Amino acid sequence: LLLRSGALPRPLDVVEERTVGPDLGEDSIRSGIISLITGFILVIIFMFYKYKVFGLIANLALISNLLMLLGVLTILEATLTLPGIAGIILTVGMAVDANVLIFERIKEELKTEKSIIHAFDIGYSKAKITVLDANITTLIAAIILFVFGSGPVKGFAITLGIGIITTLFSAYFLARHLTSIIILNKKTGEVKLW
Repeated sequence: LLLRSGALPRPLDVVEERTVGPDLGEDSIRSGIISLITGFILVIIFMFYKYKVFGLIANLALISNLLMLLGVLTILEATLTLPGIAGIILTVGMAVDANVLIFERIKEELKTEKSIIHAFDIGYSKAKITVLDANITTLIAAIILFVFGSGPVKGFAITLGIGIITTLFSAYFLARHLTSIIILNKKTGEVKLW
């Protein structure tokens, strides 16, 4: 309205002008969803191949993580955009990273510890600091992106921030409890964990 009434003291200088049709936006979102599904399936296959029973637990935690993330985004009535899909893909990577750090730490502890329960407990305790550091620094970056970013960048930051919180919950509550159930019920030599 101000532009039309001529109330601005300076003329408008167009720096950049773009026209994006609905087909291009729809195609980008379709490509993003395909890449998310492809990456998710490859991660699930890799985790099961590399970690066997623990990989299955990590996959269950990853699926629950994505369901929680989508649930929170649904509650917030967020629109799924290309930056939001990128935030979900990054969340998958962060969730897998947390589980890999924990499982590798447990493997290291099993080399020196005789008790699998003790190795499991020490592995989770030692990995907690590294996982928290990685996720907290990423959360700080997401907060900065949200505060200083605009439109699509804020959508990415929100998705990433929620994803980090759901990742920590799924790694330290769901995956840990499922892993502890298997560890406590395991008799020596009965189940090959790796």
